[in-house]
Amino acid sequence: MDTDILKRNNVRLFGQGQQMLVFGHGFGCDQYVWSDIAPAFEEKYRVVLFDYVGAGKSDKSAYTTERYGSLHGYKQDLFDLCDALNLENIVFVGHSVSSMIGMLASIERPGLIDKMIMIAPSPYYLNEPDYHGGFEKSDIDELLDMMEINYKEWAKYLAPVVMQNEDRPHLAADFEEILCSNDPVIARQFAEVTFTSDVRSELSKVSVPTLILQTRFDAIAPPEVGQYVHENIKGSRLRLMNAAGHNPHISDSEETVRMIKEYLEN
Repeated sequence: MDTDILKRNNVRLFGQGQQMLVFGHGFGCDQYVWSDIAPAFEEKYRVVLFDYVGAGKSDKSAYTTERYGSLHGYKQDLFDLCDALNLENIVFVGHSVSSMIGMLASIERPGLIDKMIMIAPSPYYLNEPDYHGGFEKSDIDELLDMMEINYKEWAKYLAPVVMQNEDRPHLAADFEEILCSNDPVIARQFAEVTFTSDVRSELSKVSVPTLILQTRFDAIAPPEVGQYVHENIKGSRLRLMNAAGHNPHISDSEETVRMIKEYLEN
């Protein structure tokens, strides 16, 4: 067991059972976002939570712009922690960009991931003539510029867009606090990597059973994207949730847990 890696990525383990369930957080977040999800699995699974380098309570001194200038740097974080714990045949639950990080890991290292659950995934966020990613390039440029000029104002703007559920304003307020806890420089680069990466060509290479959870309205990864991911991952299963917003694991944890459990048990 490599304790340096476990400390670097602030790895936490709990629960019981033979099957390992690893949760990967999305951009701007950390393992805190699984607080209402992970405990529901600890009776039957060994649960692994972690922070990508640069997020949460990870060792931010380990962050380099070279390594984390692409999704492959984050994929290596996943490899590192799995190697440190001697993991194989895991169930990987990835939110947003973590879905794609898990996908890349499953392709590169067969046998590491036994099943994948993708929550609000997107392989590419930009619109093209034959593809609706949800954003124009000018949208992304403006978002990145805003992060540089006034990070806190950017967080205040983005949080309600991501969370939706206007009838529960505390959700946006809590998510704004999560965003503001990030290092602005690191978050800005992670945002650029997230929103400009195009891994659509990798979807057809996925060979592990995959569940895609798509909310009924998502301003970040719209339903058309979830359908696209489903159509391009052979044998995948798409479930449309009653939840709205990009973070159903935060806003609608009970529905998220239920759908994951139904998939794993059946």
